[in-house]
Amino acid sequence: MEYVFFKNKIIKEEKARVPLATHALQYGTGVFEGIRGYWNKNEQAIYLFQPLEHFARLLQSAKIMGWSALYSPDEMVVFARSLVAKNKPASDIYIRPFIFQASTKLGPLLGDELQPTLAMYLVPIGEYFSTSKGLKGRVVSWRRLDDSVIPPRAKVSGTYVNSALARTEAQECGADEAIFLNHDGHVSEASSANIFIARSGVLITPPPSANILEGITRALVMEIARELGISVIERDIDRSELYIADEVFLTGTACQIVYFSAIDGKKIGSGRVGQIVKRLQEIYFKTVHNELPEYASWLVKV
Repeated sequence: MEYVFFKNKIIKEEKARVPLATHALQYGTGVFEGIRGYWNKNEQAIYLFQPLEHFARLLQSAKIMGWSALYSPDEMVVFARSLVAKNKPASDIYIRPFIFQASTKLGPLLGDELQPTLAMYLVPIGEYFSTSKGLKGRVVSWRRLDDSVIPPRAKVSGTYVNSALARTEAQECGADEAIFLNHDGHVSEASSANIFIARSGVLITPPPSANILEGITRALVMEIARELGISVIERDIDRSELYIADEVFLTGTACQIVYFSAIDGKKIGSGRVGQIVKRLQEIYFKTVHNELPEYASWLVKV
């Protein structure tokens, strides 16, 4: 897209430049979010999905890094809407807001004196993973970062080397996506998505203490499931439970809701999309395209 938000204003992308010595480039000292915008052809409008919640989580990540809040979540929603309006997209988009230490000072340090700075850009996006075709998953040898190392509940730029190592290993082994175990040996999450299993009609997902990102889509799926009368439990999940589950699926802003057909070469359920995932997908995609009035509050129109 032609325009970005940089240094407190919207400018052309080619004018947004940082020095090679920028602290965040050297040390990974940035935090970020991802916000989907869904194109509604009939209305000729973009619907941003839960932008306020994403910006609130961005500030939560910044607080963990020890930075003062640069703007409020409401102010950042205004910036995002202005950026979308300026670029005039006519397809689904992905907005990447991030706060990074813009200082060129040497040394691994954190603080307001290292100039945390907000920037934002957007790109067209389709399906991150196919939502109609089951994924092949692999439990990888890399373990999920622990809260005492780098807090996974913060979306820290440098943290995603952990995800990149895991997903690369999974793909080198012929799978589509990685599944992490934490240091206790329990299932944590995928490389960039939360995980759920369904057993006997009950949804089970790892708790925040399993070193997961506290996912926004995860929370919404739990809410929708409960409204459908489906029990949802947060508890530790053993690796072997993945193999005997009726359904296993991922939730996330990028991946949306996608299911596994096999994990570690073992077929999950029938190997096809299950009834719970099918129902959740149906509601989710109607919601994000503003087709369900009861969930309209989750959307911001541009």
